[in-house]
Amino acid sequence: MSLFTQFRRILFGKPIHRKHAHQERLPKVFALPVFASDALSSVAYATEQIMHAFVGFAIVGLTMPISLGIGALLLIVSASYFQTILAYPMGGGSYRVSTENLGSVAGRIAGASLLIDYVLTVSVSVTAGVGAIISMAPGLQNYVIEMGVGAVVLVGLINLRGAKESGLLFAIPTYSFVLLVLVLIGTGGYMVMNHTNPGPAPVIPGLERIESWALIFLVLKGFAAGCTALTGVEAIADGVQAFKPPESRNASVTLGMMAGILLVMFLGISWLSQHFVVIPMNEHDEGYKTLIAQIASVVFPQWLYFALQIATAFILVLAANTAFADFPRLSSFIAKDGYLPRQLLSVGDRLVFQNGIILLTIVSSTLIIAFRGQTALLIPLYAVGVFTSFTLSQAGMYRKLAKEKSAIWKQMVSLFGAIVTFVVMCVILGTKFFQGAWLIVIAVGLLMLLFWRIRLHYDYLARELSLQPQDGVKEMRSTAILLVPRLHRGILHAIAYAQTLAHDVRAIHVTLDPKNTDQIKQDWMKFGADIPLVIVESPYRSLLEPVIDYVDQAIAEEPNHMITVIVPQAVPKRWWHGLLHNNAAIPLKIALASRKNVVITNVRYFLK
Repeated sequence: MSLFTQFRRILFGKPIHRKHAHQERLPKVFALPVFASDALSSVAYATEQIMHAFVGFAIVGLTMPISLGIGALLLIVSASYFQTILAYPMGGGSYRVSTENLGSVAGRIAGASLLIDYVLTVSVSVTAGVGAIISMAPGLQNYVIEMGVGAVVLVGLINLRGAKESGLLFAIPTYSFVLLVLVLIGTGGYMVMNHTNPGPAPVIPGLERIESWALIFLVLKGFAAGCTALTGVEAIADGVQAFKPPESRNASVTLGMMAGILLVMFLGISWLSQHFVVIPMNEHDEGYKTLIAQIASVVFPQWLYFALQIATAFILVLAANTAFADFPRLSSFIAKDGYLPRQLLSVGDRLVFQNGIILLTIVSSTLIIAFRGQTALLIPLYAVGVFTSFTLSQAGMYRKLAKEKSAIWKQMVSLFGAIVTFVVMCVILGTKFFQGAWLIVIAVGLLMLLFWRIRLHYDYLARELSLQPQDGVKEMRSTAILLVPRLHRGILHAIAYAQTLAHDVRAIHVTLDPKNTDQIKQDWMKFGADIPLVIVESPYRSLLEPVIDYVDQAIAEEPNHMITVIVPQAVPKRWWHGLLHNNAAIPLKIALASRKNVVITNVRYFLK
């Protein structure tokens, strides 16, 4: 086993045989943290985003009504995705539903929107997690980007080890966070009922001077910001095949569990925020604390406060796992239809779509660096894409159910959901457009263009490679050109191979010093096996250009011949000895890559 293979085994684990694939499926208890960590973690910042819309105005009392509206929307969307899981047990979620029922363009828009949203999920959740860490340790504020990128790479590595292992690793932090938030809500609720809380948030004078149109805009802005609580709801529908059998039933039960837990936590935090003196702070404020940290500092003793902060930081970072679970799967669906590179279809030796995981790691890390690790800069980009996919998915489900003449109430659930989420999408886009949401519109457009170009290439490739009745195997002659740096034992092996390869065998030696020419000729007379040797002087000390010129000349002489350039290569006993050897094959392959009918092969000889 090579050193690289040993290192790979330590980092990612042993390969898993496909006959054991069923053992890698997730039970509900582990599927919840894998697929719902994004949605559940949103309670750490969703209410805070609602309140940020009201900073400077005395309308924090609208936080709870807005939260109730978002809670109702959560139930509608969850009900629609429940139907999607039952209708599409093979997974695919919004992309598959939209493609099959609304057409390829709608499917690609849904797919592009979700891919962008998954990248943002990783970036937003990780930067929010870093914010929770800074709430505990303000001295780390200068290392936001480094911590964020490090966290993304860590989650990516864990996912490369396989879905089952990531589920085991993420279960404890996820359930710890849920338990601590529920305890926070229960304890805070007890304090409110017994009037032991500090009191409601202070009222800022001037509410009566707010124009009605401005008030409506602020409410819509708060509602749009709070809709980040719904991101990740579609994840279970995308990854149905990751569940243990019966897949549809287990996935739908997990979706119900997620919706119920999320609803209780989100509404509970919103309710507490109105009964405690908490005003959302800016990330650059001295002594910065998140909203949930401010509530916990009043409700919990210090040790429990720190436990919640640690759990919050963990789940926010691990919320990225939802995207790591779904982005590669969605990419594979789109790649299967020919709109993304086929490399995204490949399943690694740990039974995960490893190329999709690596791609997501790179893109989301780049985004964190570009936006300097600031959640406030990334949040306006969030939720636009996911509500686009919500709308298309539910519209597609309505059309499918109508065609199948399903129960009217089922059709109405999807139709009502499509209308509501479309309105919400317009509100989010309108209120966040100049804050950066316009970037998402451009990004979706660019992805659609990329899909089109990739499909165009694959269609062209299919036409070029498809067999026609007139096609057949044609007779072909070949010419072998052996590179001879100098005469030694390794060259003898290459000469023997060259003689078996073609009738027309030539050797070429590029000399940098004419004084060595006579010695090369004498040695070749003894060991050259009657193969003609061409000696080319290189006054400019280039080994590459004379060989390329000779190959081009051979192509011009016999355009229909296959030309094989044979490059002898010494293989040292220790890998680091290779640093002391020239390898002419690599630059030759690059230089001759565009030549038709040219093959470059290495004949290796192993040094004892």
